[in-house]
Amino acid sequence: MAGLSLYFEDGNDDVDDFGFDDYGSECDGIRITAFLDAGQDNLTPLGRLEKYAFSENVFNRQIVARGLLDVLREFSDNENDFISVMETVARMSEDGEPTVRAELMEQVPNIAMFLHENRPNFPEAFSRYLVPIVVRYLTDPNNQVRKTSQAALLVLLEQGLMSKADMELKVCPVLLELTEPSSDDDLKIEAVAIMCKLVTMLTKDTVEHLLLLRFCELCSDIRLFQVRKVCAANFGEFCSIVGQEATEKLLMAKFFDLCSDSLWGIRKACAECFMVVSNCTSPEVRRTKLSPLFINLISDQSRWVRQAAFQSLGRFISTFANPSITGLHFCEDGTLREIPKTSSESRGKEVATSNSKNSHNASNNVIKPHLEQLHSTSETNTPSHPHQGHYNAAGHSSTRPGNLPILSQQQLDDCAMFNSFNFWRPLLPDISQDLQLLQGAQTEEKKEIMRRAEDEENDNVPSLDTQGPATSSQIQKVLDSQVKVLSAALKAAQLESQTEDTDESMSESNGSAESPSSEELSAMSELSLTDAQITDSPSTSPVLVDDSEHSSEESDLIENMEEERDSDMLKTNEEERSKVQNVIPQQLLDQYLSMTDPARAQTVDTEIAKHCAFSLPGVALTLGRQNWHCLKDTYETLATDVQWKVRRTLAFSIHELAVILGDQLTAADLVPIFNGFLKDLDEVRIGVLKHLYDFLKLLHADKRREYLYQLQEFMVTDNSRNWRFRYELAEQLILIIELYNHSDVYDYLRQIALNLCSDKVSEVRWISYKLVVEILQKLYSCEAHDLGLNFINELIMRFCHSPKWVGRQAFAFICQAVVEEDCMPMDQFAQHLLPSLLSLSSDPVPNVRVLVAKALRQSVMEKPYFKEPGSSYSDELEEALAELRLDKDRDVRFFASLDPNRNVIDTAALI
Repeated sequence: MAGLSLYFEDGNDDVDDFGFDDYGSECDGIRITAFLDAGQDNLTPLGRLEKYAFSENVFNRQIVARGLLDVLREFSDNENDFISVMETVARMSEDGEPTVRAELMEQVPNIAMFLHENRPNFPEAFSRYLVPIVVRYLTDPNNQVRKTSQAALLVLLEQGLMSKADMELKVCPVLLELTEPSSDDDLKIEAVAIMCKLVTMLTKDTVEHLLLLRFCELCSDIRLFQVRKVCAANFGEFCSIVGQEATEKLLMAKFFDLCSDSLWGIRKACAECFMVVSNCTSPEVRRTKLSPLFINLISDQSRWVRQAAFQSLGRFISTFANPSITGLHFCEDGTLREIPKTSSESRGKEVATSNSKNSHNASNNVIKPHLEQLHSTSETNTPSHPHQGHYNAAGHSSTRPGNLPILSQQQLDDCAMFNSFNFWRPLLPDISQDLQLLQGAQTEEKKEIMRRAEDEENDNVPSLDTQGPATSSQIQKVLDSQVKVLSAALKAAQLESQTEDTDESMSESNGSAESPSSEELSAMSELSLTDAQITDSPSTSPVLVDDSEHSSEESDLIENMEEERDSDMLKTNEEERSKVQNVIPQQLLDQYLSMTDPARAQTVDTEIAKHCAFSLPGVALTLGRQNWHCLKDTYETLATDVQWKVRRTLAFSIHELAVILGDQLTAADLVPIFNGFLKDLDEVRIGVLKHLYDFLKLLHADKRREYLYQLQEFMVTDNSRNWRFRYELAEQLILIIELYNHSDVYDYLRQIALNLCSDKVSEVRWISYKLVVEILQKLYSCEAHDLGLNFINELIMRFCHSPKWVGRQAFAFICQAVVEEDCMPMDQFAQHLLPSLLSLSSDPVPNVRVLVAKALRQSVMEKPYFKEPGSSYSDELEEALAELRLDKDRDVRFFASLDPNRNVIDTAALI
């Protein structure tokens, strides 16, 4: 492999016949345009081009086609020669050998780019000679030639080399012809694919006038499912180009048909592009039409369709996002920011708050008389005709209570205008008849249960006092019947309690509740069996004890179980109610929350939890922070998922979620999860570390300070060779410095920075030196000169006096960065750092002297403090630079005498 040449290698066979007379078997490679060189035939270069371009040998024609770009470069100076070459290319495009045509088409994009850069009349020459070749090859009978022309056409459009006129007049008509119903199947499928790819590079007018109707016809192609599949896969691109009006008018019906296609591959393609289609529709269409359609895809019979639908579910939900509800918007750089609140918005909120208070007071005043008179008016004040009930603004029918005063039409209009309760909420309907029917049904059921219990007791309970000593079978029958009767009584009592609760709510003003009937009391009194009813014989039967205590314990146990069940049902109902919102259709949210169900991983996709975690910030943004309670449990479930990929996905997006939720919800719900990620695997911790600054700046100062103690833990990794982890830590620390005061920076971040400066990897040390400079700048900007001086002394001891040349070189780099960034006053620099820097000018290692020369010449000497003639340090600096200009090392001499105004050469490779 080492001996392979980048040029075409020729062998010994028939070299002369191929036209390469000047090259023998000993040459390593040949020049493609060698046939243009003068030979024994005494032909001009153009003549030799004609000779080999139309040679009977296929190999010669292939070589000419492959070298057309070099040929054009040879003849581009002469206009007549250039036209001759282009005409030769046009004739070569009609070659009967498919390999020659394929070679020629591969060179068309390169030739077009060359003409665009070097020819003033590029559009005319390109449209006259090359575009017809590309269009003709789209219908070539050879598959390789067609594929090459399609690829060349896409490249020409991506580079913007083909004009709009050529596309509309030459390319699009050919594509429309190939997509006719009578066209060849293979050509039709390829034409549909290329048309769908071209649509993203065309203008909206071109697509609407030329391709849109044909695309709609192709979406309904019954004979070829491949055509429908290509249309489904590129449906979103068409919708994005033509816009909302054409999408809802023409494309939406076709999309519904494709989503219900008999082939699962087409339905899967629709699920994958659902978000793009949703973005091109109005909110009403999105909610009323697309949401039920997407629910059908989620419950599709094909697992692959369900898998694609669940992967697109979060993205589809994100299309419901409304900045006016979420209060957030995306900036041009992609960051998520809060929408600034204007004074008019704040005044609007105050008005809304006052209106809500008024409506609440009005609702209390209206609801109370309705509840008091609901039961009394159910019989006496029911309208004689059902159509006499009026309808409120929400469309619900309601009847007017009979004891309320009848108002005139003018008074009714005034009430409708000024009554905030009637404006915000519909009137309560009369449900007294329904409650009476329900109460009567429960009473009949209760009586039927008691009647059955009495019959069973009379039939099954044996009379022990008349039969003498009781046998074991008789005792067992007594116990069984007692349990049955007790169960029936408990059920009747439960129904009675429900009835009493209903009656109390209906007739609270009367203060009366129903009491048990005499039949129920007699049935309850017959349930207990005393010792007098069961006589035992010590010789023939076992001793029976009083069962009343056992019965009470059993009833207590049943009551406790009922209470636990009721409490569980209450909690479940509260959880279900807590997940109800009105931003998106509830079914979509329910399906999204079910993605954490372990059953989904078995029936849909093993990585469905990862897709749920990936789209969770988008769903949270759509719902808004006021509906975070709907996603809180799901987020906690994902944060404790056994798959580290799921936790890693959450770790990379937790800072974005913190922006969405705000500081209060972040401190309450996200900080505990963030702390858990800090102790996770390195694959998860790197997600937290990459956005550590973005997350910490959203916390309060006291909460943020707690993480100072945990930053040191990032120095410990599962794999010590993972140097990129430490590199990322240094980058984040540079940003984090601004979040803490100078004392915390000196006490906690300083030691971490010094440890990173001693890292084994050069890249980590390089970024750590910048961190040291930022810390020094922080100290001096906060007027902490004592801490700054202590830090400088530590740098001198650790780096300037280091036994390793890498440390001394690092000191020179730090000094240069301090001067360039103006981290400290120049008089302080000259007093504390400059003497140590000058001492390194005679270091025995050239790499150290190179950095010293660069720092002195490019940075220190350019400061006005040192350039002034009266400066006390100018003489020392000039003397040091003079010695460095005479250094024995060439690089040291170069940087010592380099003009500072020239481009600064990067010496990072020397560190």
